[in-house]
Amino acid sequence: MKSITWNQQVVKKNNTSLVFQTITQQEPISRADIAGQSGLNKATVSSLVNELLEKELVYESGPGESSGGRRPVLLHFNSTAGYSIGIDLGVNYVLGVVTDLKGNIVMEEHVKVKNTAFTEVMEQIKKIIKHLIKSLPKTPYGIVGIGIGIPGIVDKQGKVLLAPNLGWKNREMKQLIEEEFHVPVVIVNEANAGAYGEKQFGVGQNFKDIVYVSAGIGIGVGLILNNELYQGLNGFSGEMGHMVIETNGIPCRCGSKGCWETYASEHALLNRAVSETTLEELIALAQNNDKNAKALFKEIGTYIGYGINNIINTFNPEQIIIGNRLAMAEEWIKQPILDIVYSQSLFFQQQDLQINFSEHSTHSAALGVAAITTESFIHRELQE
Repeated sequence: MKSITWNQQVVKKNNTSLVFQTITQQEPISRADIAGQSGLNKATVSSLVNELLEKELVYESGPGESSGGRRPVLLHFNSTAGYSIGIDLGVNYVLGVVTDLKGNIVMEEHVKVKNTAFTEVMEQIKKIIKHLIKSLPKTPYGIVGIGIGIPGIVDKQGKVLLAPNLGWKNREMKQLIEEEFHVPVVIVNEANAGAYGEKQFGVGQNFKDIVYVSAGIGIGVGLILNNELYQGLNGFSGEMGHMVIETNGIPCRCGSKGCWETYASEHALLNRAVSETTLEELIALAQNNDKNAKALFKEIGTYIGYGINNIINTFNPEQIIIGNRLAMAEEWIKQPILDIVYSQSLFFQQQDLQINFSEHSTHSAALGVAAITTESFIHRELQE
């Protein structure tokens, strides 16, 4: 008897998810059309829709077009039933966004960071979250969760094991943020978040095997394999910024020498500049046809190409996406990257390979963690 009850619960949860997914993907849609597309009978659909209406995850409008008889009431996904906060923590910035349940950015805040001490950064993150929450309208669910992307190694429990460019080891963020704001918190690697953001909302939507290269102060890699975010056994995949491309090369903050990110990152770019400058200033110079700035970008693009070449020969992906801050310099780094890839990678690896720059540039990671948080919320609500 218990087994039958449990099976019925599983079937109901699966059917609820199917109805909700049909509404979100096909809205506006009638109950009859949901039944037709899902294969469920009309009574089941009507019952499940009523539950979704009670939870305020969907709403009605209408009537729609009639094919004969009474005009149907149409159903929509209530994307403003709640909001998600996504935080992208860079080495020199914190970006916070608020998205609705569809992933549309409705608010954002960006601050520069000079002091990367854990306590200082935590205070900055909390300040941004408080400001974003304060500005939001009241909704049925309010803030459904907070996601934070970290430039470092994060385990599946959300503990930051190592973030060398921040100078962090074994730091607990998840519990501290949850205690402060009393909502579920997700902590993930920033490159994984960026990969997910581009898969869900950007240039990766039509591809199933993607390598996302997050090129900022450091370099991280996020992997989408067969449409799923791949994090490895314990969540440590993608640390390819620390693959060695130069024997006994430049010392890296990770403790090794000759790591890819010491030659191909924003940090490497600024270190090569003659005087103290910023990425934005170098882009402005390149736009004004400054030869030195353009030469710097060409050199960085070439080194990015060397690393991408190794990635292509390892993973044979459908798509490479270059994102984060260096994506803003696409105009000057794209061709050097392509020159290396198409001259160095194995010719059969180049077939059917797409190389793109991020659609969302500096916002991919924030969008990605917000999406992960939103999906966790929806899953919880549909399983109740």
